[in-house]
Amino acid sequence: MTARTPEDMLALVPVVLGFLPTDSVAMLTFGSRRPFHARVDLPTAGTDIPKAVETLLAPARAHGVAQALFVLYSDDDRLAAATSRALCRAFVDAGVQVIEALRTDGHRWYAAHGRRPGVPAWGVPYDLSAHPFLAQAVLDGRVLHGSREELRRTLDGDVERTGRVVAALAALGGRTGDPPPRAAEALWARDLVVRHTRAGSAPEDEEVARLLRGLLEIEVRDAAWGPLDRASSHAHVAFWTDVVRRTPVPLLAAPAALLAFAAWQAGHGALAWCALDRSAEADEDYSLAALVAQALERAVPPDAWDERACG
Repeated sequence: MTARTPEDMLALVPVVLGFLPTDSVAMLTFGSRRPFHARVDLPTAGTDIPKAVETLLAPARAHGVAQALFVLYSDDDRLAAATSRALCRAFVDAGVQVIEALRTDGHRWYAAHGRRPGVPAWGVPYDLSAHPFLAQAVLDGRVLHGSREELRRTLDGDVERTGRVVAALAALGGRTGDPPPRAAEALWARDLVVRHTRAGSAPEDEEVARLLRGLLEIEVRDAAWGPLDRASSHAHVAFWTDVVRRTPVPLLAAPAALLAFAAWQAGHGALAWCALDRSAEADEDYSLAALVAQALERAVPPDAWDERACG
């Protein structure tokens, strides 16, 4: 996709992020060996601007970004202008060319700060409903959500199905005898994940219950994590999304963190962040979740994991 106009840029952002941002700063980068794209919440006050700028600048500097463009989604023209000025100043000082900085209120686009020849102060109306970038995304099978909140809701618990898993967990707990050895459970969990990701099928309630019980052990979690690679990452996203939606909150830390890792490997950074939010509902300090968050914050490319494994 080649963006030549402001409307092209506005259409490109939801395609690369997977959703239409609100109250956000979106950044697209170019010219580095591994270009990346990012979004942060728009600062709510002037004192928050430096932190937002550094959040975007740090990975851009680390990856040797040559050019960047910004789209600010806000109705607050003054706060957006102050944020845009700070971004442009910091990036230029760091040797990064700022190609463009736009603000949009969802209906009209404006110069993010200052004046732009040919752009009236009241903005330029636009309509992306028939834009070829969005049409191509649909043809490619990409799901574009109307907002980050809409994306997050795709991970909400399914009350009825979660109830069945809770009942299956209770049945497991009520059985007599010693629990199965960790090594046996680890092998079972790995086989379960491989079987369902290859078939594109969903596990039974009893399987989810047994898996969740096993994931409380690091050895079992790592066995379930082991088959995941970039080639199979989309299948793992589907599998763990299903599991997360059927998991009671106290047991969410591990399956949601595994979903976050799978989403990162599949190139779905926004979904990965949403999965990390769900993981934190059970444990804000879960180690695997912290690992994924660090990778996302530093814009580490998914294939870096393969390189580390090979090294």
